[in-house]
Amino acid sequence: MERMKRFIDCGVGTFACNLRCHYCYVAQNYLFTQKIPDFKYPAEVVGQSLSKERLGGTCMFNICASGETLIPHEIVDYTKAILQQGHYVMIVTNGMLKKRFEEFAGFPEEYRKRLFFKLSFHYLELKRLCKFELFFSNVRLIKDMKASFTIEVTPSDELIPYIDEMKEVSLREFGALPHITVARDESKPDYPLLTKLSKDDYIKTWGEFDSKLFDFKISVFGEKRKEYCYAGNWTWTLNLLTGMMKQCYQTNYFTNVFKHPDKPLRVVNIGHGCKAPHCHNAHAFLCFGAIPELETPYYAELRNRTCIDGSEWLQPEMKAFMSCKLKDDNELTRPKKYVLTNQVYNAVYQTAWTVRNMLKK
Repeated sequence: MERMKRFIDCGVGTFACNLRCHYCYVAQNYLFTQKIPDFKYPAEVVGQSLSKERLGGTCMFNICASGETLIPHEIVDYTKAILQQGHYVMIVTNGMLKKRFEEFAGFPEEYRKRLFFKLSFHYLELKRLCKFELFFSNVRLIKDMKASFTIEVTPSDELIPYIDEMKEVSLREFGALPHITVARDESKPDYPLLTKLSKDDYIKTWGEFDSKLFDFKISVFGEKRKEYCYAGNWTWTLNLLTGMMKQCYQTNYFTNVFKHPDKPLRVVNIGHGCKAPHCHNAHAFLCFGAIPELETPYYAELRNRTCIDGSEWLQPEMKAFMSCKLKDDNELTRPKKYVLTNQVYNAVYQTAWTVRNMLKK
């Protein structure tokens, strides 16, 4: 069985979307635009830059845009280039763009079995637009291509009257209930739960879906992480438009991984220097094991469902890889040459920036 060397969360800076969900982070900040961003590097360079040899082994990539991920065609090309290297790829999507799924269906079977779609089931938008059948047909297409998927619902107060209806539809069309995520209010600095319910009522209302994704996310929501974290080494965030890699979301610029694809990459643990109020997307970073001392479920448990007919949403290869922990293929030691707290790193970065500006003058 292949073991996971790194988890790399890839962002795509596009706010273009074909839906207008009221709870969307983009909608909260009035950032919607239909402009498609420019991708600075060809797919071949991306693939070369992210080879197994350079990254040290087989990695899990997650690709997600601020709007709809699959609107730019480059995402298909980038996904194929990464799969060609032998890695695994997860794509976050609202599941509406049939043409894109047909393109993925044309990938070799060896690629498709390492491909996973996180399908956001935006129930009220699909209802408003009368697009249920389009979504359902794309789910069937994913099943037919033998790729893996999960169905995820963003809980909102407006959706509560439709819970029973949504359950019935999900069991009929997906063979199981959807997973439930946790929505945060990004219009407020501390990112509280996006709900008018008390936390207890929120948990009671959405806990009835028996979603391990929801159970884990709500258990760590708002909790500041103080343990030693291997982000910046075992996990990264990567801007697919520019090639800029960072240790995690709330850290400074680290390096451009696409600019010199033949050069080795230098890794720097965050360690105890995390600046985030709580671990954003903890269900991925923590469940894959960025903080190995934490006891967390396997990521596969948060994404899979066993259907009424006995089938599963995750294909065997993807299920096995999602059941890895990063410590299985990485050393737990903390070598001094790799350890650099954010406080020290920020001071070095700020000094370099000041010198650079002085030289410009």
